[in-house]
Amino acid sequence: MKKRNPHFPPRAWAVAAMCILASTAQAVERPAKFDVASSQIQALGIQTAPLQSQADSIKMDFPAQVVIPPNAERVISSPVAGLVVQLLVQQNQVVRSGTPLVRIASPELGQLQLQLLQATARATLARQAAQREQALFDEGIIPQRRVQETQATLKEGEAALNQASAALRLSGMPAATIEHIAASGKPQDSIMLAATQAGIVTEIAAKPGQRVEAATALLHIAKIDSLWLDIQLPVSASTNWPVGTKVKIQGRNATARILSTSPTVSSTSQTVVLRAAIDGKAGQVRPGEFVTIELPVVATADSWDVPLSAVAHDGKQAYLFVRTANGFEARPVKVVVSAGQRVRVQGPVKAGEQIAVSGVVALKGAWLDPKESK
Repeated sequence: MKKRNPHFPPRAWAVAAMCILASTAQAVERPAKFDVASSQIQALGIQTAPLQSQADSIKMDFPAQVVIPPNAERVISSPVAGLVVQLLVQQNQVVRSGTPLVRIASPELGQLQLQLLQATARATLARQAAQREQALFDEGIIPQRRVQETQATLKEGEAALNQASAALRLSGMPAATIEHIAASGKPQDSIMLAATQAGIVTEIAAKPGQRVEAATALLHIAKIDSLWLDIQLPVSASTNWPVGTKVKIQGRNATARILSTSPTVSSTSQTVVLRAAIDGKAGQVRPGEFVTIELPVVATADSWDVPLSAVAHDGKQAYLFVRTANGFEARPVKVVVSAGQRVRVQGPVKAGEQIAVSGVVALKGAWLDPKESK
């Protein structure tokens, strides 16, 4: 048994081509203007509205995350290796600058204090020797060379004392405590770390009894009176909003302004991060929270905002039906962006012209098949 040839015969292809050409010719020859009686306009429920430009009336929604600015967060780390003896704050606690946070006991701290006491003793002896030699020189008993030698020894002692004090300050010890240890000669067995700025304890990474190494992060303190938004945008839309554009946070009484656009693209999501600073009222949102923001679509001189119901499509081409003396005229337009029930279009239309905003389906039928309008 012979199999049937699945291909169309040449004659069938010719017929199909003729049909396509006829359809194309009909679409090209279709007049843009068509008559619609006033009685039909009323019967079909066709309503019109004047065309007008409405700047920023269309807004697009994008996801965003509330983040803490880098300069608003401080990390309290252990300056020395030691043992966490006491934790004096809790997570989410509000603290002031200088509030005690955590106490650490460390053998290294003892060695640093010993160096301070030794440097203090040597500097004191050098100072006394310099004063004594200066007095003897003033009386003409000793030569000036001995005074210069004691002055040099005094400078060396003071330099060593300053270095020992600086080492303790780097370990987190307050200057007043260092002076007290140097004056009393009594070292301390632990160090108290305090908040370097006012804010909220956002994270605690240490527990009492835990041994930590130098530079280990113990707590995070952040100011939340000024927060940022990281907005995820498609690459194609990232250049539509310049710096300073106002952003609204949905469901919150808060706005933000764009600061910058990331020059890099996420390899996984193919999105660009748009960063915005929240204008006051930062208490409306919390760090780490995901929100939805509204970005206005910037209007241009030749763009128009119309209801979604006003746009008709014939294939891929969009049209607006403009009112004429005897009916309507189909004007081709380009849809720039669509958001919700509003559409921004560009095309050969003018401000003040009446366009159909309802009953557009009936108008499209009357335009495509003129017999329906008669």
